[in-house]
Amino acid sequence: MNVRMAAVALAVALGGGLAVARAGAQQQDFDKIELDVQRVSGNVHMIVGAGGNTTVFTGPEGVMVVDTSFAPMSGRLLDAIRKLSDQPIRWVVNTHVHADHLGGNEAIAKAGRTRAGGNVVGDLGAAATSTARIIAHENVLLRLSMPAPGEPPVPSAALPTDTFFNARRDMLFNDEVIQMFHQPNAHTDGDILIHFRKADVVTTGDLFTTVMFPFIDAPNGGTVDGYIKALNNILAITVPSNVNEGGTLVIPGHGRLSDEQDVIEYRDMLTIVRDRIREYVKRGMTLEEVRAKKPTLDFDARYGIDAEFWSTARFIETIYNQMRAANPPAKPAARTPARGSK
Repeated sequence: MNVRMAAVALAVALGGGLAVARAGAQQQDFDKIELDVQRVSGNVHMIVGAGGNTTVFTGPEGVMVVDTSFAPMSGRLLDAIRKLSDQPIRWVVNTHVHADHLGGNEAIAKAGRTRAGGNVVGDLGAAATSTARIIAHENVLLRLSMPAPGEPPVPSAALPTDTFFNARRDMLFNDEVIQMFHQPNAHTDGDILIHFRKADVVTTGDLFTTVMFPFIDAPNGGTVDGYIKALNNILAITVPSNVNEGGTLVIPGHGRLSDEQDVIEYRDMLTIVRDRIREYVKRGMTLEEVRAKKPTLDFDARYGIDAEFWSTARFIETIYNQMRAANPPAKPAARTPARGSK
């Protein structure tokens, strides 16, 4: 299946929270989805399937899984992971709140084991080590634990168990320094990007994709300005090899394996579109007038989509609304009466 079309068709989960994600998942025939496993660098692999891309990091201490796709993909995802390593899954990491990236949390975590000792094991017994631990920014846990009206609760076994609220979390695992950077109010308000320093690989979640215009999830705290800052933060980590090709490798939320130049082009595209719409807002144009200007025209062939969860029209509208809130049109200057007039 074409990677772009698979991402567009299957990422319905992105738009409306977990309820839409579950509905989208139910509409898919997951038996027809082929998993593509690609070695990225060192012991870091990328698995492409129905939902968001999954990063798997293996070593003598165990396995780390970044993003767990849709729940119905869990069995096949576990099979793919087992072909990469027979060590236990120790850590699951969620890059953000959308269910096409964390739908498999419960099954993947239950298939793993964590390490504990001392009073923890004494107090909790086997429960202290019976599953892998799930890392996410605390905003992910807050949103999952307070579902929107009408949405069913998320199973407790799928919720993050280890959250952080500051700008960065560092850890050493399999002799690899792993850094997790929170990117506030970007794609959502709980996005993190993960840097495997020795392997020189960055996993971005949906802060960067190669298949569509950025999905700015405003109801979940996303903003266009935060998105651009996040892309610049990715570029602060990446280093090119030769004429901007190769070097640090970037695993996107959806789409193909990338490098710094791909992120530069995506950042520039978003900045150009944002700046165009901001200028139209300053001129006092309506949304319909801005759409008529076609501010994305030169990028539509590459990134444009028209799906239920996201479209080029909604992309323009979201940026327009945020630019209008930040840059309200100037009010006409009050006319000063001519001297001597009554």
